[in-house]
Amino acid sequence: MSGLEHRQLAPEILDGLAADDPRALTARRDLRRINMLMFQVPIMTSLLKRFVPKSPRRILEIGAGDGSFMLAVARRMARHWPGVELVMLDRVDLVTAQLRGDFDRLGWKAEGVTADVFDWAEKIEGVRFDAVTVNLFLHHLDDAQLMHLFSLIRPKAPLLLATEPLRAKLALAATHLLPAIGANDVTRNDAAQSVRAGFRGSELSGLWLAANGKPVEERRAGLFSHIFVGASTGSDS
Repeated sequence: MSGLEHRQLAPEILDGLAADDPRALTARRDLRRINMLMFQVPIMTSLLKRFVPKSPRRILEIGAGDGSFMLAVARRMARHWPGVELVMLDRVDLVTAQLRGDFDRLGWKAEGVTADVFDWAEKIEGVRFDAVTVNLFLHHLDDAQLMHLFSLIRPKAPLLLATEPLRAKLALAATHLLPAIGANDVTRNDAAQSVRAGFRGSELSGLWLAANGKPVEERRAGLFSHIFVGASTGSDS
């Protein structure tokens, strides 16, 4: 596992592009394809079915992006979970009227919140959710930031469920095949960087535990994904 023993964080190109930059638009299209190739939607759906014991009323998604990921999850879950209120948090406003309409047709209410996750979490007090979901976001943060985020988010919901990149040699090698799906230069760069900044073993569990949470499950999922589920201890409820 040469070169991948430890997480390596570096700025990703997409984070520095304007939302309407043509390269950013293409990269987000690529990301939807990558989510599909990584089976992120069925992985997250499986986690929700296993660990959220009853039909939730409110879900918070951190790093929601353009909302396409949770829309795909909602299409699988809406029949079992009617009337969910979904709060989609991201630092860039990408939630469109069309997206809200797509959720409406499933019987879900989607609300976009544009804010830095740390600023938002520090300011919002007494707000509770039934679950917090995260997809391909935690790897952007270093360990100190992750522990801080966990300490802020943990009191707001009984569960956090995350699907992240697996830091592994095969996953890194697979990023070199992205030109085959027409991925642009932004995606090719950022995908490799995401793997280097990804997770393995019990890295997230240790940080969640340090933030006074209770790790529930952390493991590899498939060839390219790493999952984590953490529970609140209830001490701040």
